[in-house]
Amino acid sequence: MLTPMALEWEQIIVDSSDPIALGRWWAEALGWVVVDESEEIIEIRPEPDQMPGLLFVPVPEGKTSKNRLHPDFRPDDQETEVARLLSLGARRADTVQDEQHWVTLLDPEGNEFCVLGERKS
Repeated sequence: MLTPMALEWEQIIVDSSDPIALGRWWAEALGWVVVDESEEIIEIRPEPDQMPGLLFVPVPEGKTSKNRLHPDFRPDDQETEVARLLSLGARRADTVQDEQHWVTLLDPEGNEFCVLGERKS
């Protein structure tokens, strides 16, 4: 029988054309803190010693298609949170369908994320 390895989820890497600006945007959107920053990269976390974090790194190419991985967030009040994120610079995605229980938004570089509605019992 194999014993599973002990793994700690440290961070998710986010490719970006402007990592500092995008990392700062996500830090504000999530209420997270910057734990590392240089001229080219920025890492944010919920708290300085709490993982996982997001590490924003530069890439030369722009985003060309839908993300294969995206975060979902479940706020206390979906409508209020969507309005707040839009005021910070998020944009609505074009993929709105009737009776959807989530809103798909795009961050300033076009990365998708969803704001979920109330959890169904």
